Amino acid sequence: MRSATLSRRTPQGAPAPPALSDTELVLSGDVPLRDLDPWPLTVATYNIHGAVGTDGRFAPGRIARVLQEIKADVVALQEVPLGGSAQPDVLALLKEETGFFAVEGPTMQSEARRYGNAVLSRYPILAKESIDLSFGSREPRGALDADIDYHGHMLRVIATHLGLKPAERRAQIKRLLQAFDTDQAPVILMGDVNEWFMWGRTLRWLVSHFEAAPAPRTFPSRLPLFALDRIWISPRQRLLQVHVHRTALARVASDHLPLVAHIAG
Repeated sequence: MRSATLSRRTPQGAPAPPALSDTELVLSGDVPLRDLDPWPLTVATYNIHGAVGTDGRFAPGRIARVLQEIKADVVALQEVPLGGSAQPDVLALLKEETGFFAVEGPTMQSEARRYGNAVLSRYPILAKESIDLSFGSREPRGALDADIDYHGHMLRVIATHLGLKPAERRAQIKRLLQAFDTDQAPVILMGDVNEWFMWGRTLRWLVSHFEAAPAPRTFPSRLPLFALDRIWISPRQRLLQVHVHRTALARVASDHLPLVAHIAG
């Protein structure tokens, strides 16, 4: 069941898309940038590695600064510490620093530690649902399904983090695809899919539902070799461009780089 979500914060106005210096840009189609709607929706997916950087330091403030660099309207986060007696609530800090609405989707929960996925949004989050993607005795996994009010238009954003084993990912994608209908547009699926091969079976299944999307490399952050982080949208023609945010700060803040997309309203 989807649960209603309220926040006392007032959403801020939507910013212009970020400058593309410090990025790896992949254009989607032949749409000239000068002809784009001046207010496209900017989304991002970011595995923050528990806010532990490539230097081994726990520094959630660096993650907040990377988010400020990106200037995205909606962000899917993975590997987020969500509080507990033995760790701070990093999502609460990011919500405070950005002024965004926030919802969480814990995949591991104990008195000492809560951990999992999250969505930050400049615009109101009206409802959320956590989808359990756990597989056997493997690390618990899940997806966070959120309804966002974007200037009176409903957006469905699904943030996920898939498992490390191929059989695990196949089962998770089957379960995930059963949970939503891509005919209900627009649907944005983004997250760390942990697929090391460009045309692994799980990716082929996703492409059959969402069509192909640009997949620039995001991992490891210091010298990206693999496109582990992905963004898909249905309908496909709304996807305007995709780029990797590659600043000096982003290279040290996490072992993944943020993946950013601009989407037509």
